[in-house]
Amino acid sequence: MALALLTTGGCVASTGEDLTRAAARSVISRTLVSNYPGLPVEPTLSCIIDNATTPELVSLASDSVTGPTAATVQTVSTVATRAGTLQCLSRGGVSFPT
Repeated sequence: MALALLTTGGCVASTGEDLTRAAARSVISRTLVSNYPGLPVEPTLSCIIDNATTPELVSLASDSVTGPTAATVQTVSTVATRAGTLQCLSRGGVSFPT
């Protein structure tokens, strides 16, 4: 049994990260739709996910349970206005409103 737990350890971490990212994507998507109408969701969502830190993703994922809050909007805005995110958005022809 212990061997089984050890051999699946890598899978669990990867699955946990995947679940966190999926939950964060859900709440970011809802935040973008409700707070930034007209902004193309998919490219913006991908750039935000790719440039968020792990603690930010975890925080956003936890917001997916209760729904977006003012803190969610602030986190999305913070990540969206980072240099790396803005470059990513620019490559996709998207301008994030500041």
